[in-house]
Amino acid sequence: RWHSVTGVQTCALPILRLGIIGLPLSGKTTVFNALTRGDTPTTTAATGKLETHTAIVDVPDARVDRLSAMFKPRKTIYAKVTYTDFAGLEQGIGKTGLTGQLRNQIATTDAFVLVIRGFENSISPHPLGSVNPQRDLDLLHSEFMLADLVTAENRIARIDEMLHKGARSEERARLQDERVLFERLHAGLEAGLPLRDLELTSVETDGLAGFGLLSLKPTLVLLSTGEDACDPDTVLQYQHRQTAVMALQGKLEMELAQLPPDEATMFMEEFGIQELGLDRVIHTSYGMLGLCSFFTVGEDEVRAWTLRQGSTALDAAAAIHTDLARGFIRAEVVGYEELIALGGMVAARKVGKVQLEGKEYLVRDGDIVHIRFSL
Repeated sequence: RWHSVTGVQTCALPILRLGIIGLPLSGKTTVFNALTRGDTPTTTAATGKLETHTAIVDVPDARVDRLSAMFKPRKTIYAKVTYTDFAGLEQGIGKTGLTGQLRNQIATTDAFVLVIRGFENSISPHPLGSVNPQRDLDLLHSEFMLADLVTAENRIARIDEMLHKGARSEERARLQDERVLFERLHAGLEAGLPLRDLELTSVETDGLAGFGLLSLKPTLVLLSTGEDACDPDTVLQYQHRQTAVMALQGKLEMELAQLPPDEATMFMEEFGIQELGLDRVIHTSYGMLGLCSFFTVGEDEVRAWTLRQGSTALDAAAAIHTDLARGFIRAEVVGYEELIALGGMVAARKVGKVQLEGKEYLVRDGDIVHIRFSL
């Protein structure tokens, strides 16, 4: 029997988690509120412990809006992303370095948003005495590098201990290969390179996932400015792989995000803001992480799904539900632009724009995918 995706119970996907990190009074909670449309207090009393604020938000995507208007489904579901604001960092970064608790918390994130203060405020002066964005960024960068260097040294020592105790031949070969990899990481860090700058294969990167290496994570640097817009490239120098640098008028963006949509639109026009910070940060984050979106459409649901770029139709089936991957027969695929131009699936099928693809088909960003499967 052949089945389409309609009516199949979907399985929960891991939601991309971005950690918002910054020195005290950098404006990171203001940025968190802007991104999540929240109202978390931007100043809190020191509690002596690490605090976190977390929110799950929709990934804004005009294509989902357009598809929803076309198919008029019962449900419209956007891709999701989680932001975690690490508050109480006075106990860690900027004073004593990365504490064990802080390091363990931020190591669980998929990527970082580093908020760097670029504004003056006499009421809340910079805790280091002056506003110096490059200094603050270098401090955060150095702390991440140092933490990874310690991790690499500890792992090498642990591997040597296991080899010394004696290991079976297969296990010994694996440990020796791992030791060579960690020696490469250690050498790169000592040379001043964050791990995301090294030439690592996907297999090596996947194997390192459990070690919580901080400088391996994609990083978005946000220069938090005052009322005046600023070109961050004139203030910050930070050229690395899987890295982006942006400026954000944090307080203004937070206020806009908390307004009703019609009032927000009016103020955006007044201030010349083309796109809210939420949209720009999410889109940039997706690019850094090498992600793309494909869609499933129908009367029941229009939904955006997240995949790694270079994923196959079989990967897309598995993202929707493991049963679809297990019983995969073929994928019916049409590009978003073609579907919109033709006005719907019926017209797309009529002119032969819906292609039948096998398991190895590489899903493109914006593909509308229907999975055929048999169990």
